[in-house]
Amino acid sequence: MDKRSMTAATVETIVLSILARQPSYGYDIIRQVSEMTGGAIEWAAGSLYPVLHRLELDARVESYWMQPEGERKRKYYRITEHGLAALEREKQNWSTVQNLFDQLWSPLPSTR
Repeated sequence: MDKRSMTAATVETIVLSILARQPSYGYDIIRQVSEMTGGAIEWAAGSLYPVLHRLELDARVESYWMQPEGERKRKYYRITEHGLAALEREKQNWSTVQNLFDQLWSPLPSTR
């Protein structure tokens, strides 16, 4: 799986996880992902905003406008209770996958 398809399979869960920490706006979400991955994952705004829109239509996030002092007005997103429940289900799913990989990638017992 290349980086692009791997990211496509995880983008909603990543966004919900970021918003579970604190509300944020699109470009800040992009910055956080880049920083957390050491630049290995770089999202374009054009690919993130449709995801945020879909999450909002599904009531997993909600948006509001805010203008921090000395900054321009931005559309912020925050996770909803429905989004938190969806994120908990995703965490369980990803935990199962992680446990599988841990087993598959651990050294095999010696057969000598």
